[in-house]
Amino acid sequence: GVQHLSDVVDLLRTGGKSLLPTIVNVQEQFLLAGEEPDGDFRDVRGQENIKRALEIAAAGGHNCLLIGPPGAGKTMLAKRMPSILPPLTLAEALEATRIHSVAGKLNANTPLVSQRPFRNPHHTISSIALVGGGSIPHPGEISLAHNGVLFLDELPEFQRSVLEVMRQPMEERRITVNRTHSGVEFPASFMLIASMNPCPCGFFNHPHKECICPPGAVQKYLQRISGPLMDRIDLHVEVTPLPIDDHLTPRLTEPSATIRERVTEARKMQQERFRGESAVFSNAQMGPALLRQHTELCKASANLLRLAMEKLQLSTRAYDRILKVARTIADLDLSERIRPEHLAEAIQYRSLDKDRWR
Repeated sequence: GVQHLSDVVDLLRTGGKSLLPTIVNVQEQFLLAGEEPDGDFRDVRGQENIKRALEIAAAGGHNCLLIGPPGAGKTMLAKRMPSILPPLTLAEALEATRIHSVAGKLNANTPLVSQRPFRNPHHTISSIALVGGGSIPHPGEISLAHNGVLFLDELPEFQRSVLEVMRQPMEERRITVNRTHSGVEFPASFMLIASMNPCPCGFFNHPHKECICPPGAVQKYLQRISGPLMDRIDLHVEVTPLPIDDHLTPRLTEPSATIRERVTEARKMQQERFRGESAVFSNAQMGPALLRQHTELCKASANLLRLAMEKLQLSTRAYDRILKVARTIADLDLSERIRPEHLAEAIQYRSLDKDRWR
């Protein structure tokens, strides 16, 4: 590039010998343009077990359901999820930018999406707005959340028909919209973070308040979410209200940056593990063949999983989810093998499969 008109004259006279080429490091410019996500886990008092579950979800790209009474902090925790996810790569940022540009959602002052998307649609959303479509097909919320997080607050309040159309995209990580003369495919590789109350009044299993729901109401409330959809959610996490002592005597907690470092290290292990595999970048994306290859269990771990399957009457899909989560927990522990303690922690994240929730 030239700075002055006289430089152009020199260029014509000397053939450009006096000018140096301008070199732009796109990756460096992208990193400089990146912004820190809003919210930090340092602001969250207590709830260490919930932070641990969200760290596992971030490390392996797993779907997660937070279930607990109103005011327990489910939404606050979920909205801080982007702060512990690995930063976008340039390729991921370009993918997200294309989708937001096509949908007309790109800010005029932000030519490139530099943060992982976080989409939080209202429970009155239609199926077309959620998965995409229309007379002129356009991306839905699941595509706008590509390479980021889709947060569905108060999951049972969404129309069941709307939730059911997510099942296939959650497995295939893309959505195809067919019309009479054409078809459009939108990417939809997102992490689903959902939250819900345990019952209509919200206080079932509350440590201090009594549930006032009539008999059968809890089961009926949970049945608003189909079993196949629930099976596609890897972690079921119970969120309990924070004890008053934790409010009065707050403790120092880890900032999001520290958690993100561990998540990033675990993701690097997965990138190396799946090198050469097409469209597989995290443990949550493993198919049956890769799952068998990378989740070999010792005898003690196999016995523990067999016992859990029998006692909790888990489905085959839940079995696979447990193995994927255990693989992620082992990665966070920088362990090549899945040990019994990794598997035991993964099993406990199937809360809604337990007898007392039935």
